[in-house]
Amino acid sequence: MASPSPSPSPSPPAKTPGCDALANKIPSNVSAPAEVVEVARVVDHQAERALCRKFDLRLLPVLAVMYLFNALDKGNLANAETAGLSEDLHFKSGQYNLLVSIFFVPYVIFAPPIAMVGKRFSPARVLPVLMFCFGCFTLIVSATSNFAGLFALRWLLGMSEAAFFPLVIYYLTTFYRRGELARRLAIFYAASNVANAFSGLIAFGVFQIQHPTIAPWRYLFIIEGSVTLLFSIFAFWYLPLSAGQAAFLSAEEKALAFHRIQVDSSAVVNEPFRLREALAIFRSPATYAILAIEICLGVPLQGVSLFLPQIVERLGYSTVRTNLYTVAPNVTGAVMLLVLAFASDATRLRSPFIALGFLFTFSGFMIYAAITDVQAEIHLAYFATFMMTWGTSAPSVLLSTWFNNNIAHEGQRILLTSLGVPLANLMGLVSSNVFRSQDAPKYMPALITIAAFGATGAVITVCLGTAMWIDNQRRDRRAGVKVDARDVPTERLRDGPASDEFRWFL
Repeated sequence: MASPSPSPSPSPPAKTPGCDALANKIPSNVSAPAEVVEVARVVDHQAERALCRKFDLRLLPVLAVMYLFNALDKGNLANAETAGLSEDLHFKSGQYNLLVSIFFVPYVIFAPPIAMVGKRFSPARVLPVLMFCFGCFTLIVSATSNFAGLFALRWLLGMSEAAFFPLVIYYLTTFYRRGELARRLAIFYAASNVANAFSGLIAFGVFQIQHPTIAPWRYLFIIEGSVTLLFSIFAFWYLPLSAGQAAFLSAEEKALAFHRIQVDSSAVVNEPFRLREALAIFRSPATYAILAIEICLGVPLQGVSLFLPQIVERLGYSTVRTNLYTVAPNVTGAVMLLVLAFASDATRLRSPFIALGFLFTFSGFMIYAAITDVQAEIHLAYFATFMMTWGTSAPSVLLSTWFNNNIAHEGQRILLTSLGVPLANLMGLVSSNVFRSQDAPKYMPALITIAAFGATGAVITVCLGTAMWIDNQRRDRRAGVKVDARDVPTERLRDGPASDEFRWFL
């Protein structure tokens, strides 16, 4: 807390950093009245907790369900494959892998421009529109009769899902402080693990449907696509455009919400996007280290997401039981994600927990690869699939949180997020092409490749975290005082490492 400002009042209120210009900085589209600004000058921690609870209850469940459907509609191709998709559509050798791969090309190309549109018109409106689109394409898959039709739909699906996760991350950064973000993102992202678990469970149930003319895998796309469409309409009506326009908040709560973000998330709240300013993020060497970690993360993440049914299939179970046995690893992956994220927020450290996740990935794939007789060691092999999911979930959330914590400029934050997250997903091109049909059922080249990416990711993460710690120590020595990242208001961090006051959030 800064020292109280001079005032004729005998008991002047204490000010939080950055409050002097608060009234002048509230943008026109934030509907907090001028007389409420004074309320935000003194931060009431009990009021903050109550405000966060409102955000948690209003935003997180809906966003989590939206991402659950996003993950279901993206990953149900693997479940459909175990039910005879390739045979029914008469695929040639390698065409299924091409279908998996093509999704990631538009996913990367269209993420930045769609994310920019999302910032301009608010994620609260763009996210439901994207959800409506990928729900439509999923539904239409049920009517495809050949490879060409499914290929086109996978391209369109990649376009509509491209900016979904980056926009959700940006949306949440406009409601929560830096130290509150990891566990909220973890709760949201756990929906992806639950989706992977439910995809097996849903597939298990749907594949029991017997119809003389409609294949079970078609029912899978019909059911999931229809529910996605319906929920997108609800989300469009439900999500608030911003904290300043949230009908469920009072005027005082709106002003407090703006103030919290202004001092501990964004240097300028609701800042207009300027491409030249945003591109300045690429002057920082840390940006390229973050992108390298995203690449190392993407290969195991997509490998598990797309091919876990095939990995479990090696254990010798039937098609139905294979899908059922993917549920438990994904559920425990969600639990591990929450454990690491809550621990990360509690310690206010990101890099050690990201590295730990990578080590889980490396260990799981190496254990599975080392087993020669899977039937003799079936329990160990199945346990290895659990470690695979432990190591692919947490690093994704914590890495996104880590670099968002270190970027106070909103335009730079959404640009890097819209590049980094799709880049990780682009690594599905690697995953989908190392899991070759001729290597079945063990997939040894794929297992070794993914393990190598996990080990490399851990090394880069440790090196970047250490470099940030050393730089913080150097800045402290130069300033003659020890400063923690949480002590510096983000309004003074807009220039990033170029500012003497900057401290890395480790």
